[in-house]
Amino acid sequence: MTAIRPRTPAELRRSRRPRAHSCWDHLYAAPLWPLHGANLGTLARTCDAVGACLALPRFPWVPEALARGNTLRRPLCVHWTGDPLGWLAKQRERGAHVVGVELADEAVRLADLPAARQRTVMVLGHEQHGIPPEALDLLDTCVEIPMIGTGASLNVAVAGSLALYRLAGLL
Repeated sequence: MTAIRPRTPAELRRSRRPRAHSCWDHLYAAPLWPLHGANLGTLARTCDAVGACLALPRFPWVPEALARGNTLRRPLCVHWTGDPLGWLAKQRERGAHVVGVELADEAVRLADLPAARQRTVMVLGHEQHGIPPEALDLLDTCVEIPMIGTGASLNVAVAGSLALYRLAGLL
């Protein structure tokens, strides 16, 4: 039986890109109504891992929370949205496919969500209230992450990370 051998840090560095990606304008994580700053740093790491950009509202506390949570210590590809609803409408006008991570009757299961084949914005709502009703009309698709436990939902960082990996075609 072959022993499992973890890769060394040098092997990992050789197999990955040497610096932060520039904006590929293909996949966006958009937690447009954030509640907890710690989740932004975690989601930023996932964006780096899958080559996605992060779209954030410039609430007074968000830049500092993102800087504190960015353990990569490299510049991130961040697009500041200003008005979240206006930004989402503009993305649709530009031809983006807008996917909301939300519990909805019409939602597809995460396992059935196809990888992004066009410019895609993944929208995440407020951790307690979800995506606001006025934003639901701007979504093309909703994806639901099945759960069998007693919780109503996952936090923004975990839900966003799962959906990003699926949309990036890595799951």
